[in-house]
Amino acid sequence: MPPVVTTTILGIVVGLITYFLIRSYLTPRKVDGVASLITQGKGQSAARIARSLIAKDPRNGDLHYLLGLAYLVEKKLELALMELKNVNQLATFGRFCPEPEFRRKIAVLYERFGQPEEALKEYLLLIRRDAGDADSYYHAGILFEDRGNSDNARSYLRKAVELDPNHADARYRLGVALHNSRAPIEAKVELEAAIRLRPQNYRAHFYLGRLLREAREYIAALLCFEKAEQEPELKVRALVERGACYLSVNNIDKAVMELERAIHLAENESAPEILHARYLLAQCHERTRSLELAIIQWEKIYQRKPGFRDVAEKLSQYQELRTDDRMKDYLTAPAEEFEEICKAIASSMGLHVRDVTPIRDGCQIIAVVDESKWRNTRKLPTLIRFMRVPDVIQESTARALYEEMRKLSIVRAMMITSSSFARKALDFAETRPIDLVGKEKLQELLKKSEQSWVKSST
Repeated sequence: MPPVVTTTILGIVVGLITYFLIRSYLTPRKVDGVASLITQGKGQSAARIARSLIAKDPRNGDLHYLLGLAYLVEKKLELALMELKNVNQLATFGRFCPEPEFRRKIAVLYERFGQPEEALKEYLLLIRRDAGDADSYYHAGILFEDRGNSDNARSYLRKAVELDPNHADARYRLGVALHNSRAPIEAKVELEAAIRLRPQNYRAHFYLGRLLREAREYIAALLCFEKAEQEPELKVRALVERGACYLSVNNIDKAVMELERAIHLAENESAPEILHARYLLAQCHERTRSLELAIIQWEKIYQRKPGFRDVAEKLSQYQELRTDDRMKDYLTAPAEEFEEICKAIASSMGLHVRDVTPIRDGCQIIAVVDESKWRNTRKLPTLIRFMRVPDVIQESTARALYEEMRKLSIVRAMMITSSSFARKALDFAETRPIDLVGKEKLQELLKKSEQSWVKSST
């Protein structure tokens, strides 16, 4: 081979070796530079250099990972996810791309873009690599819960708490999962622990309040809901729960105040919590005989969700308030006026009232046959119980009337109601000296006695 050719070949070889030596020296330095720019928050510059390096070395996992981090700095989350997916395909992890850190970041991005199955796979891979990683168990538990797999959710969340008893978020989510699965004692333990670890976890206060309300510990529940109100997203729901607590202890005024506050703050009138608030508010008005106000709430619920609970039934029960003024007076009159109405009904049946006693949801009268009509008849007393309740009268109520008869040594009784009677109540009364008068017959009696009680009330 001629000397000139040999010299040329040697020059080329030396050049190539020099190029690769320089490249092998400079490329890591450039990669270090990209990592440094990311640390400084200079995402745009880091991304520009990383892209140029990837063009020369497209299968470099470190560079793809760093480019993904640069996009994260720039808040370009979709581009970041694309680069991390490239890393996943290459499956090469190095000094700049440690596998655990990579999998946590890509899992978060999968969740961010609505790909929970892919996110769950990443957390399960992390658990396989490190069975002592409480945070991975925690995130896997939440994803199982979101999929409706409550058993796995509780299992993974329990493991997270077992590995790290001070994991406040895991204890809170486990408490909620236990609450939803009707395990109140265990749920209470976890929620109380979550609050001890992080007192500002207002959601934990909210769910603890629910548990306490269900356990009828209303004072403690009210305090929890008061704290939960500090979370703007929970404020309306917390007010509704406070209203429910006050209603349960029959503090109607405070219940109305809290429920009206919740409704006033509503941004969406069709939200479940607002429908629930209106339903509870209607119950408050129903208890205080403000039935027209209750009907307003039921109508508003019906407009948005006709099938909500028993609203349609309630509106049907109280239809008379719009069409029958006599029934309206019977249902809504104050206690004294109501007693006058009941006395007038008794008189219209040829009875003379001897005693009137107020009872819950009505009044009780002891009357005898009017002497002017039946002079030679032995005056045996009749016990009459007037009820103004929306619910169907059950056998237990009829039985209570029978026991009252025996206690007072009265041989006849009558129950008059603005609603109706259950089949068992009718069967019970059929074999005993008790007459049951429902809504239709009551309307006739009100019409018959109307002039008497109108005069007495004027």
